[in-house]
Amino acid sequence: MTSANPARLAKKQDKLLKQKADELPRSMRPTKVVKITTIVVLVFALIYFLFPIYWAIIASTKSPSQLVSSNGLWFAVDLKKIPQAVATNYSILLGWTHSQFWHWVFNSLIYSGVSALIGTVVSVMAGYGTAKFQFRGRGVVMTIAMSALLMPSALMTIPQYSIFNALHLSNTMLAVIIPCSVSPFGFFLGRVYAQSSVPTELLEAARIDGAGEARIFFTIVLRILAPAMVTIFLFLFVATWNNFLLPLMMLSSENLFPVTLGLYGLVSLPVFTDRGALMMGSLLGVLPVIILFFCLQRFWQAGLTAGSVKE
Repeated sequence: MTSANPARLAKKQDKLLKQKADELPRSMRPTKVVKITTIVVLVFALIYFLFPIYWAIIASTKSPSQLVSSNGLWFAVDLKKIPQAVATNYSILLGWTHSQFWHWVFNSLIYSGVSALIGTVVSVMAGYGTAKFQFRGRGVVMTIAMSALLMPSALMTIPQYSIFNALHLSNTMLAVIIPCSVSPFGFFLGRVYAQSSVPTELLEAARIDGAGEARIFFTIVLRILAPAMVTIFLFLFVATWNNFLLPLMMLSSENLFPVTLGLYGLVSLPVFTDRGALMMGSLLGVLPVIILFFCLQRFWQAGLTAGSVKE
């Protein structure tokens, strides 16, 4: 007991010291009005972002007649009958899509996953190269990349289609994967992260030890930029998943459609009226993105923090 008490006291003292170190000066502490205002704003923002999802969940259980006749903020049937309503709309969805709905989701996973993976590696390599190396034409490269960042993606769709059509790659998966793999925004993030997170002294020490540039990049730089890579991967994944205009221009075969283009095909049909089934397809279509965000949320937050602080 006598040996345990000093240890506990030491731990308590360490906790107190850490708490005192983390406390802000009184002049920098937020007032109660600021705290309450912040909480109120965050609650309204939470409602603003979650309400469409809530409404989509409610609408996905309703038939076309129930969508216009029932309360829009609650289910049209008893809670016990909700599984049956979900099963009905799900079967209607599969019927309208000729059982290709999950095939479209799988196509979206291929487009988004491959494009984000390639784009992340290319962005990190390009950002690291322009941030840590001095070479002739470096300013020109950065100017071109930043200029491409300012150009709307819709402006590039027709030239991209002309190029891929001349290469006989239109109506293929490569026609979507290759353009989505090149991201000026990913290059910009990769450069910012490399500037702020990769110490120049560490690179010089590795070179003194005899490590080559390829070994330094793949064994040191990629480990340091792992949270940043997750952030870039998520941005590119979501951008490709939500991309609608490029697949619309490039793809004509229904077997190659992503889920966004497939659901658009349902809406464009003049005889389609099952909006409840359409809402269910929209919810199921974004489910992989939600799961991915939940799985990589910890790394994504660390990556945002790493890119926002420059030592």
